[in-house]
Amino acid sequence: MVLALIDLQRIFADPASGWAAPDFQRVVEPTRELIKLFAPDVVFTRFVAPEQPDGAWVGYYEQFPFALQPPDSQDYQLVDEFKGASTLDKTTFGAWGPELAARADGRLVLAGVSTDCCVISTALAAVDAGVQVQVVEEACAGSTAENHGKAIDVMRLYAPMLEIVSVEQLR
Repeated sequence: MVLALIDLQRIFADPASGWAAPDFQRVVEPTRELIKLFAPDVVFTRFVAPEQPDGAWVGYYEQFPFALQPPDSQDYQLVDEFKGASTLDKTTFGAWGPELAARADGRLVLAGVSTDCCVISTALAAVDAGVQVQVVEEACAGSTAENHGKAIDVMRLYAPMLEIVSVEQLR
């Protein structure tokens, strides 16, 4: 089992960013609690732009050109509260792949941003791979509060393979 903390990066925390999650700061304290519960089985993921977008990603980065920055840019760094942690970098919305699968061992706990993009993409791919997934609702934030709620509601439809939980339930 592993706790995957999805994209707790400056680009999603900065209110001036085109990708800001307005409730980002709300997830910091529950995330700290989760880290205490799961350490050392914690993985931070980072969404980073590819060097050269291809396929459907070309149009995506035409819509969001500010995001075409190198992985070492300040925007793509973890927020100060988690600065220095090692990361699993990805150029896709979902973080599920061989690296995370090797750590999950049949169960994956997710938190992070944004609920309605990278969290749900990771959760559904893991479920498809046969992994039991738990998403910690108060440790996730969406592109808006409404979109967060919608994504949580959609993920509830995947029960019992995907469960929406609280930090308290994981203690």
